[in-house]
Amino acid sequence: MQSVTYKLSESFILFVLFPVSLVLNYPLVVKLCLGVLGFLYVLFVLIRIEKLQLKMSSNLNWKAFWKHTLFKLLIISVVTVLYMVFVDVENLFVVVLNKPLLWVAILFVYSVFSVYPQELIYRTFFFKRYEALFSSEGLVIFINAVLFSLAHLFFQNTLVLLLTFCGGLLFAYTFKNTRSTTLVTIEHAIYGSWLFTVGMGSMLGFPS
Repeated sequence: MQSVTYKLSESFILFVLFPVSLVLNYPLVVKLCLGVLGFLYVLFVLIRIEKLQLKMSSNLNWKAFWKHTLFKLLIISVVTVLYMVFVDVENLFVVVLNKPLLWVAILFVYSVFSVYPQELIYRTFFFKRYEALFSSEGLVIFINAVLFSLAHLFFQNTLVLLLTFCGGLLFAYTFKNTRSTTLVTIEHAIYGSWLFTVGMGSMLGFPS
């Protein structure tokens, strides 16, 4: 196990320096390569150093998970539909109504190739490596949400930062209580897919 100084330096590079650098104007291929290297480093640390087995637990409380997730989805649905009605009604459900095949394809690609890696990094890796460095549960959840929001800084959109901060709070809370990458990935995929479905996908980088 590395020292506290090493972990603090590691967290700064992975969760602050790199996300902020994406706002800067340097070649996209370099950004992609740095992102891939960072993800491979995270996997290496999780598997070889933290000795974490990346497999689904057999004792997950699916009933409680679906109860809580669907209740939160209901609230998110009402709030986002109202937002679209009053702010951007012409794009309300625009993709699912006009391009249903694209909608299905994007939801699949997003859930598998975007959400799962994000949750491995921002929940599984973050909590495994850094949770012990925080003085309280609330603080680790708050910092995790702030860093998750910072990861979306390159969109340069205040609403995106707010949405991802709120999402970060929900996902961090879920992971803190379940310790399941599987459950938090499903929750993240559901909420993100809903934002795309309701018509807010363009600001989050979804094709439309």
